[in-house]
Amino acid sequence: MSLTAPLRGVVPPVCTPLDSGGEVDTASLGRLVEHLIGGGVHGLFALGSTSEVAYLTDEQRATALETVVDVADGRVPVLAGVIDTTTARVVEHAKSAKGLGADALVATAPFYTRTHGKEIAGHFRRLRDTVDLPLFAYDIPVAVHSKLSASLVRELAEDGTLAGLKDSSGDEGGLRRLLVELGGREGRAQGPTPLFSVLTGSELTVDAALLAGVDGVVPGIGNVDPAGFVRLYDAARAGDWERAAKEQERLTDLFAMVDAGPEADMGRSSSALGSFKAALRLLGVIECGDTAFPQIPLSAESLVLVARRLRAAGLPPVR
Repeated sequence: MSLTAPLRGVVPPVCTPLDSGGEVDTASLGRLVEHLIGGGVHGLFALGSTSEVAYLTDEQRATALETVVDVADGRVPVLAGVIDTTTARVVEHAKSAKGLGADALVATAPFYTRTHGKEIAGHFRRLRDTVDLPLFAYDIPVAVHSKLSASLVRELAEDGTLAGLKDSSGDEGGLRRLLVELGGREGRAQGPTPLFSVLTGSELTVDAALLAGVDGVVPGIGNVDPAGFVRLYDAARAGDWERAAKEQERLTDLFAMVDAGPEADMGRSSSALGSFKAALRLLGVIECGDTAFPQIPLSAESLVLVARRLRAAGLPPVR
């Protein structure tokens, strides 16, 4: 599905189900795509952080993206993460993604080595010039160790390099400043960046972000309850902020499943991604809840907590 207008709505970062041997489970991934599209989402982001992209080989990345594109079958646009350390490596991922049928690309700034703003701008421009697909910047300082400035984002939006931004900085004030930099809610629609989309990755503050003027959300836990985020988005678009807040609060309670794994036993990624996959397995969407090695699996006690959160949110497990 060609992106001819600003991307808006709910665009979950699609989990990558793995089998017991650590390979991509394409059958489960296909069911997950149907689960998301059936929930009313407006797009799919394959090969993002929630997809465990950093753990996947190039072959596994290609298998996952090809599956998402094939199952989506043009019903919603598919954005492909092309995340890697250097421009040359990102360009190769982007060429592969285009060949597999992705509708747009998502890239971070270069990382591991420190980069200057001018180098980051050159990175995005080289990528956009080399592979002719809409390009979204992914601002995730916790992983990349650099923050995309509002002025840089505006510059790359105005010259057509970027089609949008996924903000996973956790900096709500910075997000608001970016929206002001881009001209605010009304000014952006009429100004020099009318086709530019701002998407929040902070699933706990979606109602507030939509009120501030973002175009949509990329929620990791949207894998589990895509319809809930669609209801939240629809309520906000209708100006029913009371209904939006009520749905946000329910989803915030559901999100507490990411704390199922105790910090003494595992990292935050293991707990969060493990809980998403565990929930999807309990709901009968995927076959196996394993995360990529060396992430630590959830304990039996943690799985009970995940099931409890599902029931409390009105999503009773079938397993």
